[in-house]
Amino acid sequence: MKSHLEKFRQGPSHGLRMSRRASSKVRSHNGTTFQHNTPVITSPPPSVCRPRSGDSTWIRDAVFEIRADSHRSADTHLFRVNMPAFQRHGVDFYLKDESSHPTGSLKHRLARSLFMYGLVSNMIHEDTELFEASSGSTAVSEAYFARMLGLQFTAVMSKTVSEEKIRAIQFYGGKCHLVESASMASSEAERLASECGGYFFNQFRNAEKATDWRGNNNIAETIFTQMEKERSSEPAWIVVSAGTGGTSATIGRYLRYQNASTKLCVADPENSVFYNAWCTGDRTLTLKSGSLVEGIGRPRVEESFLPQLVDEMYKVPDVCTFAMMRKINSLLGRKVGGSTGTNCFAALQIMCNMVAKGERGSVVSLICDSGERYAHTYYCDDWMAAKGFNLDPHSERIDKIVNSARWYS
Repeated sequence: MKSHLEKFRQGPSHGLRMSRRASSKVRSHNGTTFQHNTPVITSPPPSVCRPRSGDSTWIRDAVFEIRADSHRSADTHLFRVNMPAFQRHGVDFYLKDESSHPTGSLKHRLARSLFMYGLVSNMIHEDTELFEASSGSTAVSEAYFARMLGLQFTAVMSKTVSEEKIRAIQFYGGKCHLVESASMASSEAERLASECGGYFFNQFRNAEKATDWRGNNNIAETIFTQMEKERSSEPAWIVVSAGTGGTSATIGRYLRYQNASTKLCVADPENSVFYNAWCTGDRTLTLKSGSLVEGIGRPRVEESFLPQLVDEMYKVPDVCTFAMMRKINSLLGRKVGGSTGTNCFAALQIMCNMVAKGERGSVVSLICDSGERYAHTYYCDDWMAAKGFNLDPHSERIDKIVNSARWYS
């Protein structure tokens, strides 16, 4: 295998394209407009490149490299968050720190799985150009693995993605191809891959296929292993959010496979259809606008989101997400990303419900990525003001909830 340094590539290739959708009937659901048509751009196949034989040695070496990288990495830490009011009622809150992966986010696991899926399916070869549609974090991790294997990688992303994520992709040798909105990214990535005979990872379709939900050190298995010595070793709840839906699918399947009594909650931000699809069972729901919380929420129901595995869902207002981020910062002494704020606000409501019912147990959620990636957005007061967010009353409300273990609307 060629050294990754021989094929190191860097520098963005920006492009803006518009996609069109078929006309549709529109109805109002809880004050939000949803489209019930099927998009003109359908879900692409797992790959647009043709499989071939003849470079099996390279593929074996590539698989070895990725497995070796995994073996070198220690598991991510599990923190117990100090919340005395809840602990007095027998309710403990834990956060698994996925930001400690080499590429700084939960998506490192997904990227590794997607590479392995493409390699063992004979779709990624020594000269294959790689493409992904992403809100940033998955692309950062995929750029890392692409550089490891000496492959060219292009991330197709909305122009609203943070500067920090673009720089991280470029650091690992990836290119950034920007489009007007997140809803255009998948069709554009598929087009670019098709033009050059490349491979489109398509995380939104393949996330739940590529990840081994039975165990093999997946995130669900490691949570249960790390919880073994805690006073409530089997979590009452695991709380995550959904971007591809792959994490919730992996955890939900693992819980059933292990016959665990743990329940799964998915938190959904504003401008995402997952919550409404879970409530109604309608997978055709779409939205015109996308989520403001990078990495989670989608304007359509992605194939990897499996609502039948989810026990509870909460819709989290963006202003509560951002206020909760800052509360977690004060509790842990470190900045966390937006999706972590969404997770924790939903977990807070679950813990209050447990206390109100006299239930004891543990609740586990995730630090999906570090807040350092959002220094110019979520942690910037000027950005918050420009978006019309006043966090003060929501921060005061969260403080009151944390200090009393009671829910206040």
